[in-house]
Amino acid sequence: MDLNLKGKNAVILGGTRGIGRAIADTLAGEGVNVAVCARNAGQVAETVDALKAKGVNATGASVDITDEQALKSWIQQAGEELGGIDMLVSNAGAMAQGNTPEAWTQNFQLDVLGAVNAFDAAEPFLAKAASTHGDAAFVIIASVSAAQADRADSYGPIKASLIHMAKGLARENAKRGLRVNVVSPGMVFFEGGVWDMVKKNAPDFFEQANSRNPTGRCATPQEIANAAVFLASPASSYTTGVNLIVDGALSSRVNF
Repeated sequence: MDLNLKGKNAVILGGTRGIGRAIADTLAGEGVNVAVCARNAGQVAETVDALKAKGVNATGASVDITDEQALKSWIQQAGEELGGIDMLVSNAGAMAQGNTPEAWTQNFQLDVLGAVNAFDAAEPFLAKAASTHGDAAFVIIASVSAAQADRADSYGPIKASLIHMAKGLARENAKRGLRVNVVSPGMVFFEGGVWDMVKKNAPDFFEQANSRNPTGRCATPQEIANAAVFLASPASSYTTGVNLIVDGALSSRVNF
C-alpha cells in the first residue's frame, strides 16, 4: 500500500528513542522530512544524522518540552526549516509513576501541556497543509493504562485526558481535513526502556507480566510505529478521533 507520504514533513516530540525513534525512522523510510526533539542533545544529533542518511531532510534540537516558549519556538523553527508541517506526533512522556502531587505534576506538564502547546504552535502549519494537500495529522501516543486502573496512579488518568482531548480536537478540525488520532500501546520493550529495566531488575515480574498478555510478549517499537504512521498518513484520510489500542489483546475492554 502506498501511504502517500513522500515529500511530506513531520515533527516528532520525543523522537530519539523507542517508539518515537521508530516512528521517525519509518517516516523517513517513506520519504518524509523529519524534525525531532528530545532532552539529550547527543541522541538528537545521532538521530538526525541517521535520518539524513535515509535521503531526507532532517533537523532536531534539545528541547525541554515542559518549557512552553522553548517548545513553541522550536516547532516554529522546525516548520520553517522543513517548509511546512503535515504531521505532528506527540510521543514524549514523563512516565512518572505513583499518586503523589509530584508525579501528577510531572505527567501533566510534559504529557498533556506538551501536547497542547505543540499543537498550538503547529496548528497554522497543519491547517495550511490540510488546505493545500487535503490532509494533515496530529497523532498522540498514549497508553492502554488509560483504560485500566489497578490502583490510584497518575499515569493512566493523564493518558486518558490525552485521548479525551484528541476526540475534541478531531471533531473541531474534521471539516478542515486536519485529523487527530491516538495510539495506545501496551507493554513495549526496547533497550534502555521501562520494560528493559524491569527485565533486568525484576525478572520474575517481567515474566509474569508477559504471561498475562495473550501473545506472551511485549511489543516492539516498530509495531507501534507502524500503527502511528498509518494513522498519520493520507491513506488513513477518513480516520479521525480514534484511539487505536495496540496491546496484543492485553486489555479485555471492547471498543465500539
